[in-house]
Amino acid sequence: MTAVRAPSAPTVLHPSADLARFASELKYSDIPESVLSRCEDLLLDTLASILAGSTARAVKSVAKYAELMGPADGKSEDYVNRRLTSPMFAAMVNAASAHVVEQDDVHNGSVFHPAAVVFPPALAVAQAIGASGQELITASVAGYEVGIRVGEFLGRSHYKIFHTTGTAGTVAAAVTVGRLLKLDPEQMLHAIGSAGTQAAGLWEFLRDAADSKQLHTAHAASAGLTAAYLAQDGFTGARRILEGLQGMAAGMSTDADPAKLIDRLGSRWALAETSFKFHASCRHTHPAADALQHVMRAHGLKASDVESVVTHVHQGAIDVLGPVVDPQTVHQSKFSMGTVLALIAIRNSADLAGFDAALKNQEVEAFRDRVSMVLDEEVDTAYPQRWIGKVTVTTKDGRILAGRVDEPKGDPGNSLSRPEIEDKAMRLGTYLGAANEKQVKELIQTVWNIRKQASLGRLFSAS
Repeated sequence: MTAVRAPSAPTVLHPSADLARFASELKYSDIPESVLSRCEDLLLDTLASILAGSTARAVKSVAKYAELMGPADGKSEDYVNRRLTSPMFAAMVNAASAHVVEQDDVHNGSVFHPAAVVFPPALAVAQAIGASGQELITASVAGYEVGIRVGEFLGRSHYKIFHTTGTAGTVAAAVTVGRLLKLDPEQMLHAIGSAGTQAAGLWEFLRDAADSKQLHTAHAASAGLTAAYLAQDGFTGARRILEGLQGMAAGMSTDADPAKLIDRLGSRWALAETSFKFHASCRHTHPAADALQHVMRAHGLKASDVESVVTHVHQGAIDVLGPVVDPQTVHQSKFSMGTVLALIAIRNSADLAGFDAALKNQEVEAFRDRVSMVLDEEVDTAYPQRWIGKVTVTTKDGRILAGRVDEPKGDPGNSLSRPEIEDKAMRLGTYLGAANEKQVKELIQTVWNIRKQASLGRLFSAS
């Protein structure tokens, strides 16, 4: 009698564990040189953004809290208070500061700002434990690769309500710190579990011009760091916090795709897909800003020549920017499509100084009110993998002019060169006297040589 073989058990997917294993086992030698170099570029961009944001009122509030609650000394740099403290509070303050001037990076497909939640905890912990520059870069790459995939996994429905940088960012921060602490795959899985259960960040703050966006990154960085340190001590977290029946996707998404969590891990380097932010505003405004800039230059237009501008956008832009119709703060104005396009038309630039002068400016307000957004099927279908910019400009003499960009400035296919990154770092670092030119020049050279450091010390010169 022939024995009947029992049917094989179906393969049980466990992408949370796969991500944990990847992050735990990633080696510096696994990472292509182009990705390592790009990580340095992003690190400098972030440090400059932290300096630029260090004078903002909301950031000062977080810094004051950290100074009140945190230790008075340590090995981790707090670039806002300009002091040394614990990794927990340095990460918190620097993450808040990294995100406030709207110049930190973005990954298109996940609609996620990795730098603001990866580099602050990475630097703080690396300094605290004396990790090498290569270990810092490796951990940061791990945080990018995991955080971006979590953002992609959670999908467009998630981003409609949740600020992905606060949610996926908590997991990214945990993985970054976990890699520096050399967590094994099981510990890393627990760190992810503890991070995911703390993930938070809602878009409602935009309607009130509230300061919550800075809290999103501050909390993500510090909560992720906490999750990793607890996991190192044996603290357990949910093993399927991402894809489980009562996990993040179940509570925060209606279109989550678990396959995106492990998409080409180790061969597709998502960090290299990130974009630098050229304009000092919400990324959803950039494609239209570039398209309008093209029309203005091509036809020699002045702001006074323009009767109206229609921006053809994706639904995500309407969801995020739509509530901002009458900006009450400089930060809120960066989420106003009309304000951004007014600066492009009037100044040919939507930079930090432009926004500082734009609030309650009558010329800006008059142009802002002539800008509208309409949903465009082509643009919406391409999003979020591609952020196409399309505008229709009607001039006062009756002409109808169309503008289009397929890759906004800063995208991987239209990226910033190292000289452009250095120029941006100098402008950000010296913004409102945050640092002087000598300090920023020294910081630039420190970052370009960071992989040579055997033990990470202070990066920023006090004088």
